[in-house]
Amino acid sequence: MGLCAEAVTVRYGATAAVDAVTLQVAPGQLVAVTGPSGAGKTTLLSACAGMLAPTAGSVTLAGTPVTGRDDAVARGIVLIPQGNALAAVLTALENVAIALLADRAKITGARETAMAALTAVGVDDAAEQLIDELSGGQQQRVAVARALAAHGSVLLADEPTSELDTTNRDRVIAALRAEARRGAAVIIATHDPEAAEQCDAELHLDQGTPTWNRDQR
Repeated sequence: MGLCAEAVTVRYGATAAVDAVTLQVAPGQLVAVTGPSGAGKTTLLSACAGMLAPTAGSVTLAGTPVTGRDDAVARGIVLIPQGNALAAVLTALENVAIALLADRAKITGARETAMAALTAVGVDDAAEQLIDELSGGQQQRVAVARALAAHGSVLLADEPTSELDTTNRDRVIAALRAEARRGAAVIIATHDPEAAEQCDAELHLDQGTPTWNRDQR
């Protein structure tokens, strides 16, 4: 059944940052949410990730409500935030592996899993470098690798290609596509039309109001 946002509205005072958005993403699908800055993309992903409660509507995973971020994490909803949230004092490899080490079920082979994820986004050559030593684009790819290594049921990526050139953008989209093929429901928020074009469907937001530019197939 995947992730379903049903008539989700998020208001800040009288302003609807997201207005009655319905979005269902099944395992195996890669869906883009597009729109200009301030359109509501990050707000929608935050609601889907359990980071904020909708003013109206609901978010469910496999038919069961997502009740908050702790619940979302426990159920495998992985979020790549726009700011990346990497630890500057750790290497790229450590940033990816540390989340796996916190999960007993994923400790075995954590280093190998982390290296495979870094390789998938083309930043394995920087595995032993501290995050502060990496460019913005490299850091962005490490954040994507960390999410890929988690092997969640849902992957939500907020502008995962914003600092990347064409080659690395396409590499990241291919890695997200592979994650969908593995069985995850993948949603990316992006302002890049070429990144959106590589997705299965595109939901466009304009001041929180949704329009399907390309409907789900």
